[in-house]
Amino acid sequence: MFKNQKKRLAVICFGALIAISVVIGLGSKGHTAPQGGDYESIELFTDVLAIVKKSYVEEVDTKKLIYGAINGMLASLDPHSSFMPPESYKEMKIDTKGQFGGLGIEISIKDGMLAVISPIEDTPAFKAGIKAGDQIIKIDDKYTKDLSINDAVKRMRGTKGTKVTLTIMREGFDKPKDFPLVRDIIQVKSVKFKTLDEGYGYVRVAQFQEKTDDDLAKALSTLKAENNGSLRGLVLDLRNDPGGLLDQAVRVAEHFVQENELIVYTEGREKDSKVRYTSRKGSKEPGYPIVVLINGGSASASEIVAGALQDHKRGVIMGTQSFGKGSVQSLIELSDNSGLRLTTARYFTPSGRSIQAKGITPDIVVEKVELAGTTEKKDSMHIREKDLENHFEDKEKDKEKDKDAKKEKLPLYKTDEQVKGDYQILRALDLLKGWEIIKKVMTTTG
Repeated sequence: MFKNQKKRLAVICFGALIAISVVIGLGSKGHTAPQGGDYESIELFTDVLAIVKKSYVEEVDTKKLIYGAINGMLASLDPHSSFMPPESYKEMKIDTKGQFGGLGIEISIKDGMLAVISPIEDTPAFKAGIKAGDQIIKIDDKYTKDLSINDAVKRMRGTKGTKVTLTIMREGFDKPKDFPLVRDIIQVKSVKFKTLDEGYGYVRVAQFQEKTDDDLAKALSTLKAENNGSLRGLVLDLRNDPGGLLDQAVRVAEHFVQENELIVYTEGREKDSKVRYTSRKGSKEPGYPIVVLINGGSASASEIVAGALQDHKRGVIMGTQSFGKGSVQSLIELSDNSGLRLTTARYFTPSGRSIQAKGITPDIVVEKVELAGTTEKKDSMHIREKDLENHFEDKEKDKEKDKDAKKEKLPLYKTDEQVKGDYQILRALDLLKGWEIIKKVMTTTG
């Protein structure tokens, strides 16, 4: 009886694995089906599955076992590959549209612990003071040690108005601290903008979503209208932007990169993963100077934009080292409406730099400083790709720029209280104004 049961379960399990293989291209035309040792490994898996089904102290649902096995398989690859059951996959697709119910935190796993990459602006987590680098010890009464990201997200998501408590450990805390939060509808406003001073615009991209490119176009148009039809300089703020959709990052960069110039390219094992994204024909912004602000919370799509503008010398990168996520995840829907988030390629900046586990190095390093006092708060608590378990290492040795900027004593300018308290924005505006002064001096002396 055991042999018959084992054989039946082997068919069930092998069928599930083949279903996944066909979706990602293994076993399809042009690829080699599992052979030799692969079949032996699958047989080992089915042996364990059969034993668990027959002998475990309680009856176990087969789908639950399969889901658990897939979770473990993907978790062994890298921090960004994961399996999403139907409900989680549906929620993930909603995320890219910029609205969901929850707390507003981008999370990852470090040393088996749940950690904050960055809080999303104007969300319950952001308003409560959750910071990049925080360790989430508990969600309500559930310890997060070895809790999967999908399970953590599921526990933090919920109906608007419901309560959840995050227990946080942070550098400087003597012991973990409870942060009581109330869930809300998280409507991530992708693009915010304002005029900093006459002729100088500010655009903040919080996350790359389906409408980010459209929102940016409207922001730039409005800023020009507010400044007599043109801009003298722009601060593009990508700090704490965890990334998002690759195509939106490319389209954002297209506003500033000339036609047919390379923005980013990807390389992977599959033929379809080798793609070059170049700037298309269309309306381009004039050549006004740009300062791009980044920090340890700037990841993925935001690093693509920063890297493209840096390589094409279209903007000066200012702030602190970015997160360093240089891998591309493909979303693959499976037959039962579950999904895979699978790392399928690495991306490279136009000059061929891989920022995987390194990040984008600013041209001018400017730490965050609280202007209200004398304390300088550095980016040391930011978790970066290189800190994550199983992250990719690249052998390429990039030449990092080490430039020091001299602090100019430029005139003060009118702006709102938020900007007055943001030292990095003030430095960016100083640089833009300083560049205009230098151009005038050079014209006069030339």
